[in-house]
Amino acid sequence: MPFRRKNQNAYHHGDLASGLLQAVEELATKFGLEAVSLRACAKLLGVSPAAAFKHYADKRALLTAFAAKALGQMAETMEERGAKAQSDGSDPFFAVGLAYVEFALQKAAMFQLMWRRDLINETDAAFLSARDRLSALLASGFAETIEDEDPEGLSAQELLAWSSVHGLANLMVEGPVGRGLKFEDKIDLASDMLCALTPALGAQA
Repeated sequence: MPFRRKNQNAYHHGDLASGLLQAVEELATKFGLEAVSLRACAKLLGVSPAAAFKHYADKRALLTAFAAKALGQMAETMEERGAKAQSDGSDPFFAVGLAYVEFALQKAAMFQLMWRRDLINETDAAFLSARDRLSALLASGFAETIEDEDPEGLSAQELLAWSSVHGLANLMVEGPVGRGLKFEDKIDLASDMLCALTPALGAQA
């Protein structure tokens, strides 16, 4: 939902930091990551650049915080979908894999930035924590949906699962696959791929 500009005095200390991250998503979704800057985000929110710089030192710091938020949201989405599938008796691998693709399609700006090493600070503590959370989720049997003997590393099956869903998500976000298709049709395509992939993984039904 587009922002309504606010007077900078209307923001409490924590509200502006969060608002700036939401502004990143809006600008990146509309105009691409290249259009994002602290000044542009501040202008979108109706606050002064000086107020924005109190929370993030520069564009890299802002995008790093946004990437950390993205990683956390993706991990949370996968965990929730996997748990729900386990509780209602449906296929957890299918649910988690589809959640990955859906997140990428619905949050394309977030998905793209997560992997942009040239734009973020990979030594940032919050980013490392969020990245490690997602990595652990994928290494633990792809959110505990396929057999896993080594929760510390990625098995061939886990690599196949991650490569498949990430590859399809990236191809859809960047355009070569599903160009011109509606969201629902893209999800149907992803569902077909996951059904074809499941037998090769020994996924837990």
